[in-house]
Amino acid sequence: MTDRIQFVSVRERILSASILAMVLTGASGCAGEPPQPAQTVTPDQVRGHADKTFERLKQEEQGRSTDSAAPR
Repeated sequence: MTDRIQFVSVRERILSASILAMVLTGASGCAGEPPQPAQTVTPDQVRGHADKTFERLKQEEQGRSTDSAAPR
């Protein structure tokens, strides 16, 4: 009978320690700094990046066409 009482108390200790660990982890997570809001990108910024990328692509294609036109 005493073995069963000790087993239950060990089980309760493990359960209590687990609950305490979860509470402390949750509390420390909530106490941290709030996440920074994501940067918003304006349509003008998107358009500007797209234009720059398109210009680079055009230059790259022009470079390839002059390389392929050269005799080997």
